[in-house]
Amino acid sequence: MKNDVLAKMIDKFGYKNGMQVPTIKKVVINVGIGKFLKDQNAIDEIRNSLETISGQKMVMTQARQSIAGFKIREGLAVGMKATLRGSIMWDFLEKLVNVAIPRIRDFRGIKLSSIDNGGNMNIGIKEHLVFPEIVPEKIKNLTSFQVNITTNSKSREESLELFKLLGFPMEK
Repeated sequence: MKNDVLAKMIDKFGYKNGMQVPTIKKVVINVGIGKFLKDQNAIDEIRNSLETISGQKMVMTQARQSIAGFKIREGLAVGMKATLRGSIMWDFLEKLVNVAIPRIRDFRGIKLSSIDNGGNMNIGIKEHLVFPEIVPEKIKNLTSFQVNITTNSKSREESLELFKLLGFPMEK
C-alpha cells in the first residue's frame, strides 16, 4: 500500500524523488481531565482506557498559568497526552481509519476544515467507546479526546491528497 500511495503522489504532484513525498511524522492523542480533577478514580479510568487505545503510556500535562474562573492553579494536572511514532503510530492510524471511525454514530466524513494550512489534521473523537479494545460495561465515564496527525507537507492540498490515499474518509 505504501508504494501505491507513493506512486500516486509522485504522479499527481510531479515530485522528482520519492523522498519529496509528504509523510505522517507523528500522532498526538490528548485529553482534558478538567471536570474530573477531584475524582482520582475517573482519572485512572481515563488513563487506562487511552493507554489501551494508543498502546503507549500517557503523560500528564500541567496548566501553564492560573485561571481563577476555572479554579485552576499553575502546575495543576489538567490533561494527558501520548505521542505516537513509528510502527505504533501506523498501527493506531490503521485501527482509527478501518475500525473506529466507521463505528462513529451519524458519521458523514472528516471535515475538510480539520486540515490546517500546515497540512496537519485534527480529529475530535466524542466517545472513546468506538475503539474495539474498550469494553462498554467496564466504563463509568465517557471520554472525548483529540487526535492530531502531523505531516511534513508543504501545503494543505498535498496533505489532503495524502490522507485520501491513506484511506481517511473525507467529507464530500
